[in-house]
This record gives sequence, C-alpha cells and structure tokens, in this order.
Amino acid sequence: MTSVRIFAFLLVLAGALALAYGGFSYTKDTTAVKMGPMELTVKEKETVNVPVWAGFGLVVVGGILLLVGGRRK
Repeated sequence: MTSVRIFAFLLVLAGALALAYGGFSYTKDTTAVKMGPMELTVKEKETVNVPVWAGFGLVVVGGILLLVGGRRK
C-alpha cells in the first residue's frame, strides 16, 4: 500500500468521523488567580464544532485520492 493510499484512507476516515460526531471537546486548564506562591486553576471544557461541508469534503477528497492517487504510469 502506497503512502498516498494510506493518506487517502485517513482522510476518508476523518471525514466519516466528522460527519458522525459533528465535533469534539477537550478540557483546558487556565490560571484564574495568582497571588504570590498560590495559584488557582480552573478547568474549562472547550467544544470544537466541525462543519458538515468539511467532513463531506474530506470524504470526497480522500475518495478521489483512493481512485486516482495510487496509479502508476
């Protein structure tokens, strides 16, 4: 399997996951108060939404690469 086909498969997989879940979330630590040697940190939950057109675009580009990207002349 060539590197182009592996990359194309990963694009299709990422696009399918983006369409299925619509986004992802992560937790970020931020410093709220810092007084001398003491710190107060707060955990914030951030959400990143992936647009439907981006997921669909990844699937299409990956599919095209799978069809024509690995051909040798």
